[in-house]
Amino acid sequence: QVQLVESGGGLVQPGGSLRLSCAASGRIFRINAMGWYRQAPGKQRELVATFTSSGITNYADSVKGRFTISRDNTKNTVYLQMNSLKPEDTAVYYCNAGISDPYLRIDTYWGPGTQVTVSS
Repeated sequence: QVQLVESGGGLVQPGGSLRLSCAASGRIFRINAMGWYRQAPGKQRELVATFTSSGITNYADSVKGRFTISRDNTKNTVYLQMNSLKPEDTAVYYCNAGISDPYLRIDTYWGPGTQVTVSS
C-alpha cells in the first residue's frame, strides 16, 4: 500500500558526486522517520543518514561533512546529496521510511535499492 522508489544511483569516479532521491507514494497519512541505509557486499546494512520523526538529522560518522540529507514534504521525497565520494562508499543504497496510515498504525517500508559504485 506504500511504495518507496529510489533513483539517482550509478557509477562515479572517486571525488565525484551523486544525488539520490526517494519518493514515497500510496496510503500515507504521515511520514515519520525517513532516510537512507546502505549495504556493501559481504557487510551488514548500515545507517547512512536519516531524519527522525522530530526532524533531527543523523549521519554515519563515515559520511559526515560529505553527505547531506534533505527532504521535500510536499512531494513525500527525501534526497541524499553525496559529495567527495570514495570507493568505500560503494554499496546498494536503500530508502527507509516509517509511515503512519489514517488509523495511526506505523509500518516500516524499504525501497528496492539503488546501486552506487565509486571507481576509477
